[in-house]
Amino acid sequence: MAKNGDPLFQRHVAIAGVWGLVALHLADDPILPLNYLSYAAQLQEYTNVLSNLLEGSASLHPLTVSIQEFAAAANEAHKEAKKLREQETLGNISELKKRMLNDRLMFVERGFLDPEGLQGRQWFKHLVYGPPRDPESKLVFFPGIADAISLSRRTNREEGQASIQHEIWRVSRAIQRAAHALKGELT
Repeated sequence: MAKNGDPLFQRHVAIAGVWGLVALHLADDPILPLNYLSYAAQLQEYTNVLSNLLEGSASLHPLTVSIQEFAAAANEAHKEAKKLREQETLGNISELKKRMLNDRLMFVERGFLDPEGLQGRQWFKHLVYGPPRDPESKLVFFPGIADAISLSRRTNREEGQASIQHEIWRVSRAIQRAAHALKGELT
């Protein structure tokens, strides 16, 4: 870093300042500024890319349904946060309601984790984001599905399709867990 990357360490100082401001912002906000509407839209975009890549060889219906459920939960949470912020300006907000919403917002990301991890790489637990095993993979999301697609190219077609479908189901269940967490339901 001292020779090539950031000789005067100016970028390091700038990034540390940004992270410090983010930490202060998160610590001071009575309602966490987490908006899962954009996350749901990104998941839908990923599904569209995956659909084009698979060209109908696997059913993406479970994934689509779970993303719709997540989007609906994100929309409700967004409305609830907006309502609580409005009540806060009027001075009549329940601390318990804020805490419950914040807890739900924090637990969402845990829904995307799978305790079993990815096939052959159990240390990667996140089913939406993670590095694909194959460096030539066109997918930088849904790493389990990307791994199954790479594996299906090297193995029996039927076995590969079953593996892809299995990973699609795993990702859709993870998205459902996140939606349930956002709604405040047991996961």
